[in-house]
Amino acid sequence: MTVVPNGKDFIDIILSRTQRQTPTVVHKGYAISRLRQFYMRKVKYTQQNFHEKLSTIINEFPRLDDIHPFYGDLLHVLYNKDHLKACAWPNQYCKIGPSLAYLEQIRQHMARLPSIDPHTRTVLICDYPNVGKSSFINKITRADVDVQPYAFTTNITALAHLRAAVLFFLDISGSCGYSIAQQAALFHSIKSLFMNKPLIIVCNKADLQSLDSIPEEDKKLVAEMKSEAMKTVIGQGGEATNDTGVLLALSTLTEEGRLLNQSVELKMKSKKINDCLNRFRIAMPKPRDNKERPPCIPQAAIEAKTKQATEKEERHTERDLENENGGAGVYSASLKKHYILANDEWKEDVVPEIYDGHNVCDFVDRDILHRLEELEREEGLRHEEEGDDFEMDGFQLTPEEQKTLAAIRKKKSLRYSQHRMKKSTADSRPIVPRKFDKDREFTTKRMGRQLSKLGIDPTRAIEWARSRSVSRGWKRERSVDRGDTDGGDAMDVDTPNKKQRMLSRSRPRSRTRPPTEVAPGEGFKDSNQKAKALQKARKSNKNRNKDARRGEADRVIPTLKPKHLLSGKRSIGKTQRR
Repeated sequence: MTVVPNGKDFIDIILSRTQRQTPTVVHKGYAISRLRQFYMRKVKYTQQNFHEKLSTIINEFPRLDDIHPFYGDLLHVLYNKDHLKACAWPNQYCKIGPSLAYLEQIRQHMARLPSIDPHTRTVLICDYPNVGKSSFINKITRADVDVQPYAFTTNITALAHLRAAVLFFLDISGSCGYSIAQQAALFHSIKSLFMNKPLIIVCNKADLQSLDSIPEEDKKLVAEMKSEAMKTVIGQGGEATNDTGVLLALSTLTEEGRLLNQSVELKMKSKKINDCLNRFRIAMPKPRDNKERPPCIPQAAIEAKTKQATEKEERHTERDLENENGGAGVYSASLKKHYILANDEWKEDVVPEIYDGHNVCDFVDRDILHRLEELEREEGLRHEEEGDDFEMDGFQLTPEEQKTLAAIRKKKSLRYSQHRMKKSTADSRPIVPRKFDKDREFTTKRMGRQLSKLGIDPTRAIEWARSRSVSRGWKRERSVDRGDTDGGDAMDVDTPNKKQRMLSRSRPRSRTRPPTEVAPGEGFKDSNQKAKALQKARKSNKNRNKDARRGEADRVIPTLKPKHLLSGKRSIGKTQRR
């Protein structure tokens, strides 16, 4: 059932829907017929929405005359059938606010009612409150019923429509607040509802007071109740808090198939049973001879059943192992223990890694790090010995050579420092013109003078520096292909040969080759295949060229309707914009 809104929310829902689904713009200059049509449309649409919403509420609520009598009486006891019909009756629409609120409360309460199937076998427990019904249910089921010493809805007579076996609990101790006479009066007042149903009298709380210790008057009342119950089945006593009494009451209820026999008898009395009897057949086998044929059970099955009954071994799961070995994050489950191998000792072996058909473990040396350290130590000693061999000793040089060596080393260190400083400031250092370089530090003349002072011939160094210069390079010699047979001393005359003139005047090969000619490396079989490929390429570019695309990756969507050209109204004298 859908939610039943109250009166204010109901009106807001309908009017909001009318506002969304009908026109909303009207002007005072319209004709009266158009205005009447505008508002009548809203009124009719609102009336239709009210009718549909209220009809949905009425149709979804159960009709008390069409449902099962059990649910009909249940709703009558809980909500008063006449009041419910008055609230849901379609003619009572003058003031429906309280009725809608009442229907919403009923809908919420009905959603919380238990689901009872009136066609299944059921056990009905009834009597005054606090006689032990909840304790009995807690014993026989897994339901956790709250046991409280106050009244519940035991007076629902709708339960009489159920096909149920009735357990009438009788508190013989009187601790429930009702005497045995009052309980007997209740039994005789409702026994007409239990006609044609198995009825059992359960004497409860026998631990507080036994059945033999009650007064004679109460015994007579209990005997009368038992005689009434014996018209259907035998009455029985028990104790709900004691397992023995509970089992006794259940065994009395289920023995001789009372619950099943009741449903079978009802079906046998129905009109459809005649169509089913011709399909039933009861087989009654007769013995062929006097030979006994006991059931044959294999000995292995008997031993397995005996072992299973005596030894109930619980399965040891991975969760149990995890809890025993430190819990989650500490214990790591091993997947290798489930391997099926010829030898269980092989399960924990490391799986070899194969590379190029060879086992990588065969090429692994465990002492490789130690050997590497020895090799590095030996390499360091060799470098030290070679450095000692190349080092010049001072006593092997003359005084002049020692001065020259000191000057070279000093100049070398100075060059190192200048190079580092120049390299560190090369990006941010401004370029100084030559006219401001008064010292002329980077000239070939100065380099020649300094090398001459050191006793070194500067000719080759100067030539190499000039060859590396950007503004001045080596003079290019004449090429043999251009007819320079006299060498570099001949006169420089521009006389290009005939072959070069033809090459300069002729067109390149790519311009004379036809488009369909196949060049090596293009991937075409012949010229026909290349022609078809070019034709497909031109067709694929046709749509792109129509849209003025820049290429295959051009996915730009231009503004189809610029707002600055299509906005505003056209008034007098301002048509240049539209």
